[in-house]
Amino acid sequence: MDRLVLLNALATRLLFVLHSLVGVWRVTEVKKDPRYWLLALLNLLLLLEAGLTLKFKRGRGYKWFSPAIFLYLVSIVPSLWLLEMHHETQYCSSHSEGMSQNTSSKENVNQTLISGEQAEETEDLIKTAKVFVSNLSTVCEKVWTLGLHQTFLLMLIIGRWLLPIGGGITRDQLSQLLLMFVGTAADILEFTSETLEEQSVRNSPALVYAILVIWTWSMLQFPLDLAVQHVVCPLSVAMKGFLSLFFCQYSADLWNIGISIFIQDGPFLVVRLVLMTYFRVINQMLVFFAAKNFLVVVLQLYRLVVLGMDVRAALRSPPGSLKAKHHCPCEPVVSGLSPGDTESDSKGSMDVPLQALPVTREDSPLTP
Repeated sequence: MDRLVLLNALATRLLFVLHSLVGVWRVTEVKKDPRYWLLALLNLLLLLEAGLTLKFKRGRGYKWFSPAIFLYLVSIVPSLWLLEMHHETQYCSSHSEGMSQNTSSKENVNQTLISGEQAEETEDLIKTAKVFVSNLSTVCEKVWTLGLHQTFLLMLIIGRWLLPIGGGITRDQLSQLLLMFVGTAADILEFTSETLEEQSVRNSPALVYAILVIWTWSMLQFPLDLAVQHVVCPLSVAMKGFLSLFFCQYSADLWNIGISIFIQDGPFLVVRLVLMTYFRVINQMLVFFAAKNFLVVVLQLYRLVVLGMDVRAALRSPPGSLKAKHHCPCEPVVSGLSPGDTESDSKGSMDVPLQALPVTREDSPLTP
């Protein structure tokens, strides 16, 4: 099992490095400047993290946070920024398409001649590889950038799946997290592809920078695992008041609400409203996704109010009347003393987590 854990840890980080190098290669091809290969040095951070994880954690993950995912973001995001800011990524010129068609037709002729000459297999493989690389070089820059965005999000999901889990998350929680990542990745890809393809947006570099900042901000949710983890709640949490009980009982729900309002749907809604009101960019899909973001934000606020009312009702209920749904999901219910014990009722009431503070009776003995 340890060998499989080490293999998964190394293979996943290797995939991250290879994909990051592809992004750096595209930047050097677009900018025509080999100095951009210095961006590949960012992968040294990922290699350093891999060595430290293998040494101190035996390849296992960390609790609440994934350094490998975060450093992968650090290594690939600058390349995507440079590709999006390059002017040639705004459109695919007819000249490049015609050149691609001419190149492909010439390559088909070359392939026919090669097969007719019955060359050796090794030479065929080398020539096929050269043809494949030349085909990649003639692909439109817009297609390349979109492909890097798509594979980037897929790598985040697949990489998080392959990375060994740590002690703070179970396999069931990991499956929930991956399903959440799939929906999140689809929304993020739709946001970037929908907004950046507008010509009026491309004509405003400041707006492009703002969209990329929001996109980068939304990517910061992927290294975190707090959306499916529950904090251990002490037995005396109900004695500390509403906020302590609220944050303990619904920590994961509050994190999901915070992500939606402040990291994803909220910022996406603001950008889409600015596009429609200030820049007069109005189309059917933009209006639909703006309405979707608004509806999600409203529903999340409604859920926040419902959770608060639930905790408020739990605090007002008499001692011992709370149902199991009010218990902290991260802590099992303590059975307390047996019926035959002669201890006071106040001690038995403290064995039930997440209930309201009981009224202390003067005649009850002090509990140790």
